Formats: sequence, structure tokens, C-alpha cells
Amino acid sequence: MRALVVDDSRAMRLILKQILRELQFEVFEAAHGLEALERLKQTGCVDLALVDWNMPEMKGIDLVTEVRKLSDYSAMKIMMVTTETEMEQVQRALSAGADEYVMKPFTKDVILEKLGVLGLSAP
Repeated sequence: MRALVVDDSRAMRLILKQILRELQFEVFEAAHGLEALERLKQTGCVDLALVDWNMPEMKGIDLVTEVRKLSDYSAMKIMMVTTETEMEQVQRALSAGADEYVMKPFTKDVILEKLGVLGLSAP
């Protein structure tokens, strides 16, 4: 399986990459939404995108909205991984097309649980 981690924090990208690589994911990364769109053009559709909300260039919510407009990525699961904790933001992300929502800080077990919910558990 293949995943794209989109977060402006290099440390957060490393943490998420490590979790996913332990599950045998091939992992790509981007520092913001515009870079993520470019990465998707290069790599093609991935199975999963983990997307932060607050980033420069293009916010995560805008990335989710844009990706969901493109039929090439309709099968891609999107998990928001963010510090935004208000229920209104959760609902907004899910309405925009996110499949799951994880609030920072999180544990590895939370990510594993959400992957299970998305049908993307370890092989």
C-alpha cells in the first residue's frame, strides 16, 4: 500500500512515516497542500493520505476539497491529523470528504485503530 503524509512539520511527517513504514506502506510526503497535489500528479493515486489542517500555501481542508473533485483520487482514503479539536471543524472536514479525523497529540495505537476502520490494517 502507498500513503502520502502532508504536514508542514518535518517532525510530524517523520513520526507518521515511521508508523506507516512499520505497516509496510510505501510513504511519500509533502509540506503543504500544493506540494501534495504535485506529489499526487507524480506518484498517481495513493491508498491513504494523512493531512494536517493548518499549513502554508494550501490548508489541509482545501486539499481535501480539491482532491475530492478529481475522480482519479476517488478511491483514496483521507485521514485528517490535526490540532483542530472543535466538533465544527471535524464536521467540516468530514463534509469536505475526509474519511477519518485524528486530533493531535495522538498515539500510534490511535493511528492503527483508524487504519483498521478504513480497512487499511497491516497485511
